[in-house]
Amino acid sequence: VVVDVETGGFDNRRDALLEVAAVVLRIDEKGELRCHRTYNWHIEPFPHSNLDPKSLEVNGIKPFSPLRLAIPEEKAIDELFRVVRKEVQLNNCNRAILVGHNAPFDLGFILSAANRVDSKRNPFHPFSTLDTVTLGAVMYGQTVLARIAQAAGMGWDASQAHSAVYDVEKTAELFCHFVNTWQTLDAAFKAVET
Repeated sequence: VVVDVETGGFDNRRDALLEVAAVVLRIDEKGELRCHRTYNWHIEPFPHSNLDPKSLEVNGIKPFSPLRLAIPEEKAIDELFRVVRKEVQLNNCNRAILVGHNAPFDLGFILSAANRVDSKRNPFHPFSTLDTVTLGAVMYGQTVLARIAQAAGMGWDASQAHSAVYDVEKTAELFCHFVNTWQTLDAAFKAVET
């Protein structure tokens, strides 16, 4: 499951979790990894959370705007976990691996939110992640999401960047590209060996 968060800062214990978006990935009939469905939540800042003005300037979120239709953190985490648990069960897995761009950051915010709301059924592996920063560095010599997407020949709209939905969909598209490219290369190497 690919995840992106937008936050009120960098400290997952003190700073507000403001948006979460997730893309469920599935393998298609050709054996390629594909984006299946996107989910997203706008989240109310938890009580006494920090909202760094610099972070809000970057992500453009107005945390208390009624137009956000934000929901309590507990409800968002419960809904996210329900979606992920369903995918885990469909795939006969024990845990989901969070895929992200700087995945430990996203996982840290998810784990802190789960602790705050006392969620007992967190479906994500507590420390294993797959990170498109590393994959982008290996495949394209780039670590910035926009630059990796451009190097991979994908479009990039800077005006939509830093919304959880846009960033998670680009991250998911890139991750699928990395996996499918690797499988194609692996098949080509095996053909050359024989």
